[in-house]
Amino acid sequence: MGISERRQRQKDEVKNDIICTAWQMVKKEGWQSLSIRKIADAIEYSVPVIYDHFENKDAILLEFSKKGFTLLSGKIIEARDRHKEPEKQIKAMADAYWDFAMNNVEHYQLMFGIGMPCCEIAKAMPEQQKFRNLVMEPIEVLIKRSKRTDINPCMKYHTFWSVMHGLISIKIIGNSVIDQELNKMVLDDAIEGYIKNLS
Repeated sequence: MGISERRQRQKDEVKNDIICTAWQMVKKEGWQSLSIRKIADAIEYSVPVIYDHFENKDAILLEFSKKGFTLLSGKIIEARDRHKEPEKQIKAMADAYWDFAMNNVEHYQLMFGIGMPCCEIAKAMPEQQKFRNLVMEPIEVLIKRSKRTDINPCMKYHTFWSVMHGLISIKIIGNSVIDQELNKMVLDDAIEGYIKNLS
C-alpha cells in the first residue's frame, strides 16, 4: 500500500470515528447536546482535526439526515414491493413510515427538525427527493385509474406526509394524551380515508 492510500485510509478511519462518536452522543444525550468540542474530546483529537473532515456541526448532522432518508427509503421500497395494488402499497408504505419513525426516533427528529432549533439541513437532498418519488408513484397510479381530473397529485402527497408526520410528531414530542396503540389506530383510519378519497 502506497503512502497516499495509507493516508486516505487513516483519514477515512478518523471520519468514521467522528461519525460513530457523534452518533453515540446523540443516542445518549440527544441532538441538542452535540458539539464539535465534545466530539473532539471524546475521540481525543483536537478541534481542527474535526474541522478537517466536517465544515461544521451542521455538516455532521447532514450526514445523519442523509442516512436517515436512505434508511427510510429502503423501508418504503420493501413495503411497497410486497404489494401490486396501489391501495395496498400506500397502506404498507404508511405502516413502514410509522415503524421507521418509532424505531429510529433520533434520525426522524433530525430529518424533519422535531424539537431541534432551526433545522434546515434536510432541504433539497437527493435522499429526500427519492422518498417523495416513492410515495408519489402509487398516488399517481390511483389518480390515473380513477380518471379524476380534480385531484392534484402533489397536494395529495403533501396530505399523506402531513397526516403521517403530524401523528408521529405528536407521539415523539410526547405531548399527547393518546397512547401509541390508539395513535396508530388514528393513523390507520386516516390512511384508509385517504386511499378512498383517491379512488
